[in-house]
Amino acid sequence: MKKGLVLEGGAMRGLWTAGVTDVMMEHDIWPDGLIGVSAGAAFGCNYKSRQAGRAIRYNMRFAKDSRYSGLLSLLKSGDYFNADFDYHVVPYDYDVFDTTAFKENPMEFIVVCTDVVTGQAVYHSMSDVNYDELEWLRASASMPLVSKVVEVGGRKLLDGGVSDSIPLAYFESIGYERNVVILTQPLGYQKTHNRLMPFMRMSLHGYPRFLKALDERHVMYNKQLAFVAQAEQEGRCLVIRPDEKIPIGHISHDAHQMQHVYELGRSVGERYIERIKAYYEN
Repeated sequence: MKKGLVLEGGAMRGLWTAGVTDVMMEHDIWPDGLIGVSAGAAFGCNYKSRQAGRAIRYNMRFAKDSRYSGLLSLLKSGDYFNADFDYHVVPYDYDVFDTTAFKENPMEFIVVCTDVVTGQAVYHSMSDVNYDELEWLRASASMPLVSKVVEVGGRKLLDGGVSDSIPLAYFESIGYERNVVILTQPLGYQKTHNRLMPFMRMSLHGYPRFLKALDERHVMYNKQLAFVAQAEQEGRCLVIRPDEKIPIGHISHDAHQMQHVYELGRSVGERYIERIKAYYEN
């Protein structure tokens, strides 16, 4: 029975997830596969490279660095999070990504993106680290309005959360039968219609199917929450979620806020750690 880890996105809320997963790594918990969406992929890659603490470290270090993110980057490049610096400079020159450990770890790592032409989810298995593979990570975490469309693998891609926010059903379909699902919204949360749709339509008018997926995202997301709840009730997954709304926005330049959110995640991770071990070992 294959053990899986499912990480939803949530932009900077992903630092809460990183707190949980760092605790899991520190307790030597290694699932057979991980599927990550958006920030769940961008930060979750550190699980496969066995680098606990890396996600919070570089985010705090570059919180106020205009090379990393900000309006200047958006105006200059079309990306709020600087594509070249964040994905192709930081991992090699500033906070080195352990590419050898990533490649040698047998854990499967799948990145979820959305094809802007079809509006459908694309699932990419990442087993190596090079320029194109890091572009898949960037695509998964590229939020509409503040990111350019990423072209890689013959596709045009953006945020994986638009088409498959919580990919438990997909993971089950490829053989992962015992999954830990880490959500970034508290129990009872329901997504509402995106109030920025008028701006989305202006910005992405050339991709009508992607716009349709954006317009209906709240419906898809809430159905996935119901699917996860049913799976949890049936014992097919263990769900970890924050106790209350995570106190950070999609974008933050406050290192202290980042640290606080990360520590909240660690606290929940410590609270759940024995349950996670028991669930995977059962």
